[in-house]
Amino acid sequence: MNPREQGFLLLTSHLGDPNRKVLSAAQLRLLAQRMSTMEQPTEDRDLSVSDLLRLGYGREMAERILQLLSQEDLLEYYLNRGRKLGCSPVTRVSEGYPLILRHRLGLDSPGCLWVKGDTSILNTPAIALVGSRDLREENRRFAEAVGIHAARQELTLVSGNARGADKTAQNACLQSGGRVISIVADDLAKHPLQDQILYVSEDGFDEAFSAQRAISRNRCIHALGRITFVAQASLEKGGTWDGTVKNLKHGWSSVACFRDGSDASRRLEVMGAYLVDTEDLGDLSALQEPTQTLFDR
Repeated sequence: MNPREQGFLLLTSHLGDPNRKVLSAAQLRLLAQRMSTMEQPTEDRDLSVSDLLRLGYGREMAERILQLLSQEDLLEYYLNRGRKLGCSPVTRVSEGYPLILRHRLGLDSPGCLWVKGDTSILNTPAIALVGSRDLREENRRFAEAVGIHAARQELTLVSGNARGADKTAQNACLQSGGRVISIVADDLAKHPLQDQILYVSEDGFDEAFSAQRAISRNRCIHALGRITFVAQASLEKGGTWDGTVKNLKHGWSSVACFRDGSDASRRLEVMGAYLVDTEDLGDLSALQEPTQTLFDR
């Protein structure tokens, strides 16, 4: 790990301590912008309080930044714990960080992805699938078909490892010989190593489940896929609805919603999603053209 990656982790990761006051995405963005204007010192030395004061920071914030950067022993301890559990970090400044996330989410892309499994999967062509936990039978069959067709067409399936649509599609993809990126909202370390699957966590490798983490990871699921399939949604409620509406608003990927006759699918179509049937999955590349959404009109 190079010094730039270490600095990034020191500033943005809790490193196993939930009380560690790391920088927010907005604070990190501001620091990067200000640092880009700083004249480089002629001598080889560490960043100082005086440097940060000259960049416009108050003393309290300057000392907070330096305190975070000084905790190298804590970082090394956390990294060693991760290695023993098969977990490793890929920061936004790392070579292997998914370019598609940087492109689609910009500076709001996750500062660090913790990964466990086959890391070669992370930058492969992919489609995504989202959906409700309690599926109707026809919607379950659609989620299963998406997983099967992803495997047959050599596309990685991105999903969230939750009960219902996620697990249905992931299992179908793996059983058909495909690859899966599973973005989890719970403890990354507890997931067992498996062939052809990469588990990913946004915050750390030992973070417990929370509703906020589940909501936050939705943007990564939608942005990693060339197209996002919605197996089933509830009108104006739930994580599937929230993440899909945000996708349509921000244009992270094209959205294809299962034509199940529901009020939710009809409303998403009005917003810019297009409706598909299981028979339309034979050539997924034909479904990847971006469409105009309600938010563009």
